[in-house]
Amino acid sequence: MKIILATHNKNKVKEMQKILSESFGDVTVTAASDEGFTSEIEENGSTFEENALIKARAVRKNGYISVADDSGLCVNALGLRPGIYSARYAGEPCDDTKNNLKLLSELADHQDRSAYFVSAIGCVLEDGTEFTVTGKADGIILTSPRGNAGFGYDPLFYFQPLDKTFAELTTDEKNAVSHRGNALRAFVAELKKRI
Repeated sequence: MKIILATHNKNKVKEMQKILSESFGDVTVTAASDEGFTSEIEENGSTFEENALIKARAVRKNGYISVADDSGLCVNALGLRPGIYSARYAGEPCDDTKNNLKLLSELADHQDRSAYFVSAIGCVLEDGTEFTVTGKADGIILTSPRGNAGFGYDPLFYFQPLDKTFAELTTDEKNAVSHRGNALRAFVAELKKRI
């Protein structure tokens, strides 16, 4: 089985390769950039699922299953913002530190700091059939960052069951509980039904 992943991130390719190889055996996962897709994809959907499918459709290539993910942080007190704009919450160019500072500023007067991460995976099979799956992780936004691992909002995202932020978790701990890990497990289960 061949899969093209709508990313330039080699770590995402490795992660997908590892998970799918464990479930399907002989799988080749390749980055979109390695297949000649180098232009930016306009993510103009209104949901994580729509944006994931937009990216998966954009890198579709004969002989491959195309896959993409879209993820972000939804904060209840902020009307689920930053949502699909999580990566560019504080404007362009994307900057994790500025995004975190903006989030802390906007939450300064709020008692409710509950939030959740969402990861949607969109897939286009070789015959053109499409599907999406979604994973979620609930947490609380802290008033200051903790931990040095992870990226994005991880240092502010406190995961109560493990009493740590996502930036304090090991890679294995995070994969076991994160929105992306949950979405990848759901993706594997759905793909098994369809191929």
